[in-house]
Amino acid sequence: MSRPLFVIFITLFVNLVGFGIIIPLLPFYAQTFGASPMVIGLLFASFSLSQLVASPVLGEMSDRWGRRPILIFSLLGTVVSFAMLAVARSLTMLFVARIVDGLSGGNITTARAYIADVTSEENRARAFGILGAAFGLGFIVGPALGGLFSRISYTAPIWAAAFITVGATVLAWLWLPETVHRTQAGGASPWRAVAELGRRPNLRVLFTIDLVYWSAFAVYQTTFALFGGRRFGFDAAHIGYLLSAFGFLGVVVQGLLVGMIVDAIGERRTLGIGLLFAAAGWAGSALTHSVPVFIAMLVPGAIGIGLCNATLSALVSKAAGPHEQGRVQGAAGALESLGRTVGPVWGNGTLQAYGEGSAYGSAAAALVGVAALSLRYRPPQRSTQ
Repeated sequence: MSRPLFVIFITLFVNLVGFGIIIPLLPFYAQTFGASPMVIGLLFASFSLSQLVASPVLGEMSDRWGRRPILIFSLLGTVVSFAMLAVARSLTMLFVARIVDGLSGGNITTARAYIADVTSEENRARAFGILGAAFGLGFIVGPALGGLFSRISYTAPIWAAAFITVGATVLAWLWLPETVHRTQAGGASPWRAVAELGRRPNLRVLFTIDLVYWSAFAVYQTTFALFGGRRFGFDAAHIGYLLSAFGFLGVVVQGLLVGMIVDAIGERRTLGIGLLFAAAGWAGSALTHSVPVFIAMLVPGAIGIGLCNATLSALVSKAAGPHEQGRVQGAAGALESLGRTVGPVWGNGTLQAYGEGSAYGSAAAALVGVAALSLRYRPPQRSTQ
């Protein structure tokens, strides 16, 4: 691994550890300010919506002014937002903090462009695996640390996340070199790409699956703490440890199982099976009132998510020609961000109105629907010209 790739991996890993610390804590912390489940859903959605708006702008700025300053700016924005969370005295301040983090949150987009800048086309796929590894490890270590620090107070994990992100910022400032730009992080509107590419039947099916899948995943992720707290009496520490175990299972699936299953039955069938596994895990969670069964349901859920994440990205990439990769990935990324905006409102609003089981049950039903839709997908016979 080259020095630039090593530094970008460490920077992203440390940043994602900080983000992972916040996930199990935020719902419980927001409740201390009187937030209802619906308001908590809007709190999660405010970050994703702000990021959806800001990422194309930050990508264009990184094309103009460089990857390094934009990445450092994004990390500093995260530090400021964590500090605002820790000293907040009102729900309004919580929303402002999450919006600040979202508006400055171009680190992933910029990191993708950075990796493309410092690698050749032959090595790019393997290099992008570094991004996936940083995500996987960050969401194992982060929630576990969040659970551990929550034993002290609700603000202790937030300050820990802030200091960890300061470390990532210093690392990027000292060690991360600027790149020669070989690809564009900004450019045309991703929504125009969604509209234009979505006219093709194969991509329309994949885009629909992509949006529903990420919406359902956001339902699961952002209601996990409230579900566990309401049904089983879990606190932030229990939620953090469970999410860490869930992250570990996901890494094992993507590292050991995906390749073998895809080689055996192909990507389309693997995606369908993954959707059904995730649906089974979430439906089982919705129905059970037993802690051991709930924990056991993490296994099919993690298997399903691991299979879906890998194969959905690959299918979207292969459905477009080589010269269209930037547009199709931008479109898929926009739909993922939209799903992460819709999902928290859907999940937490449903939980508030109909009880905790309804959120997981509705997400499971949606996944069964797109699993059926995946049967209609037919890969293109030739590259799009």
